[in-house]
Amino acid sequence: MPMPAPAGLVGVTGSELSRRQWAIAFALVTSLFFTWITSKLWSQKGLLDVLNKHFQTVFGITKTQSTLLQLAYFGAYLVFSPFAGIFMRRYGYKKGIHLGLTLYSVGAVFFWPCAKYESSLAPSSSGCGLSTLEVAANSYISVLGSPKYAASRLNFSQGFQGIASFSGPLIASRWFFTGKNRTSLYTVQYVYLAVAGLGLVLNILFRFCHLPEITEEALSQEIHEIGIEGDIEPFWKQYRAIFGFVAQFTYVGAQVAVASFVVNYLTEHTFGHDYKDSVASNMFSYCQITFTVGRFVGVVILNFVDPALLLSCYGTLCTVFCLGVALAPGKGGIACLYCLFFFESICYPVIFTLGTKNLGVHTKRGSSLIVMGVSGGAWYPAAQGALADRSTSHRSYLVPMTGYIVMTSYAIGMCISQAVQGGFRIRNVHEPAINKELKVEDAEAKTNQKEQADEYVEKDTMSH
Repeated sequence: MPMPAPAGLVGVTGSELSRRQWAIAFALVTSLFFTWITSKLWSQKGLLDVLNKHFQTVFGITKTQSTLLQLAYFGAYLVFSPFAGIFMRRYGYKKGIHLGLTLYSVGAVFFWPCAKYESSLAPSSSGCGLSTLEVAANSYISVLGSPKYAASRLNFSQGFQGIASFSGPLIASRWFFTGKNRTSLYTVQYVYLAVAGLGLVLNILFRFCHLPEITEEALSQEIHEIGIEGDIEPFWKQYRAIFGFVAQFTYVGAQVAVASFVVNYLTEHTFGHDYKDSVASNMFSYCQITFTVGRFVGVVILNFVDPALLLSCYGTLCTVFCLGVALAPGKGGIACLYCLFFFESICYPVIFTLGTKNLGVHTKRGSSLIVMGVSGGAWYPAAQGALADRSTSHRSYLVPMTGYIVMTSYAIGMCISQAVQGGFRIRNVHEPAINKELKVEDAEAKTNQKEQADEYVEKDTMSH
């Protein structure tokens, strides 16, 4: 049964907002992407990947054991995302953002004693907070306007996280891998305390921002008006969302695994690589810059090319270049690594928008399911670490390749589904307009059939 709109909130859709309202709402959520993802990537994703190598040195642990960092952080997405979706269905997007920022700040504070006493890292609270923020912001940007440009909008908003992603490894190369910091976590603790303070400030500032509430009921009514009634079916029959979860799970797992072992990949003597940790961390930052450039390039391309088709092409290239990273020696493997980061760039936002498109009353539940897919980052690094311990870091890149294969299969399946419903397409199209045309054509066809039937009956009557 659909959950009623949150009490006291007037439900709208993105198309009902004025240009000024739309611009303000888009800027607010996009700025939130930049500010919270800056803290997220400095303290979790960007630094987490380079800290894997650092913790191996500090704690004297294996590559597989160091991936428990990813397990604790990304595992929280699997557990908490459904609760985030339920919370936002009842209380709305804005309160969901407040909840996410609060949990994230608490998690960042918890890291301080762990770093100070060099005991363990427990980032699960931050993961719960960030999973809530991902459900809220990704979903809000996706429905804030025409479905035609949903993938392009989300790519643009998430593009700002790339600016933060390459700063994480640069900080690590300067502060974590040099001098006495090479064997301690002294400087790491202050990054987390600063992030906690930033989260608190954002929470307070966001309290005074007006954010129009886009409700599932309004979205459902909008798609029903153009003849799309898929949300009448129960949620377990929303196959694009369910398979979207599988694609997101395998893609994020592959992406996190690839990033987690870049420093190990570049510092191993095998395959002609022998860089210092600080140099490898800088090179990883350049990989993230490549990723960021690819994301903004993707914004332009997605305005013209069908998202499912583009994801199919990018997924295929990710598979090919990941295989190259695993097998090509020397600079050839490094070149494949940079190409892999470039073609990863659009995958997450496009999977999200494809999986949540036209869900109507299931929009927030579907968004939480897709965000649950981020938990793939908890399992793939462990599998890759196990192979790296038994073989080499280079060969271990065969593990994330399997994730790209599954993601590409989902994209190709979406292309086939679209071709069956409305014909194969290369260009990005405005689906509501097409559905209206099909609805008119269907109505005209039914009218013609009725007129022909009446004419036949009339002739038959006259003949008797």
